[in-house]
Order: sequence, then structure tokens, then C-alpha cells
Amino acid sequence: MSVKLGLTGSIGMGKSTTAGFFREFDVPVWDADAEVHALYAAGGAAVKPIGALVPAATLGGGVDRTILKIEIAKDSGLLDKIEATLQPLLAESRQQFLTRYKKSAVVVFDIPLLFETDAESLMDYVLVVTAPEDVQRHRVMMRGSMNEDLFNTILARQMPDVEKRALADFLFDTSRGMDHTKAEVKALIEALEQEDA
Repeated sequence: MSVKLGLTGSIGMGKSTTAGFFREFDVPVWDADAEVHALYAAGGAAVKPIGALVPAATLGGGVDRTILKIEIAKDSGLLDKIEATLQPLLAESRQQFLTRYKKSAVVVFDIPLLFETDAESLMDYVLVVTAPEDVQRHRVMMRGSMNEDLFNTILARQMPDVEKRALADFLFDTSRGMDHTKAEVKALIEALEQEDA
């Protein structure tokens, strides 16, 4: 039975880079954001149910996220309905991933809203990646696709970093440098593989 490690962290904390390190060490990673993209693509399992909620968002065959964002801004209850539509589809995808990699000692679930969706209850352990607030803000603003309003909107949807850190089984501070984080990933994999042995 694989050790299930949930990986999470607020925007700009280095979560995607950390997930990449697990992949480099041949640990299978289930990526919640990538799964949502696949569900929203033309022919994806979420297109029809999202179309029932917001017909204008699916006129092109897939889900148009820009139109979805505009409609969510108009209707405060819409986001909850969309998430209720996505959750069973994501649960099915996670189960298929677990079945596919059942022989792996460790599997990682990269889920930005891990605590917010109670997905931590499905994990054996949770790794939270963190960084000081000024480092986080600098990283996010360097992306070029972000402004203060959007950044604050995203932060408002996420559990505060201090609360995530308190719930973590493992905590990596990515401001110490990515070489350091990569070494921490390697050590954690080795520890979890020992547990599975």
C-alpha cells in the first residue's frame, strides 16, 4: 500500500517546484490543477455539467475560464456549485491514479486547496511548503500575470499560511533555496519509503 502524501501551500510558496522535485525522484504526482484543466478541455467530463450551470462558458466546446470568472464575480453562490460539480470528478481521478500507482512506495497529491476541501483526511501525511510573506508576494508579482487585486482574491480563498503550517506533518521553507528544498524532498522520500518497507 502506497504512502499517500498531500502537498499543499499558498500561492507563490514554491509548491509546483517542490512537486517537480518529487517527479525528478520518480515519485508519481497527481496534480489537481492539471486534472481540472483536463476536465475543462473539449470532451472533458466537466464540460456538460458546467455548461448546465453557465451555458455561455461552454460555447466553444470546452470550458472558457475567463467567462466562468466573470460569471462567478456576478453570482456569489456559483463557485460553490462549480466546486460541487468538480469534487466527484476529481475524487474519481484520484482513485484511478492510486490504482495505477499502487505498487509505488510513495505517491504525492498536489492539491492547492487541500485543507479547504478536507482532502487531508484522505492522506497519510501532509507536507506544507511555505515562505515569508515578502518572498511570496515578490514571487507572485514576478509572474507578470498577477495584480494586487487578483492576488488578494486568491489569498482570500486560501486558508492562511499560519493555519496550514499548524496542520502540517512536514514543513518546508522554500525561501532557504531550491537546492535545499530538493534535498529535503529526497530525505522525506527516503523516510517514507522506509515506512512503507
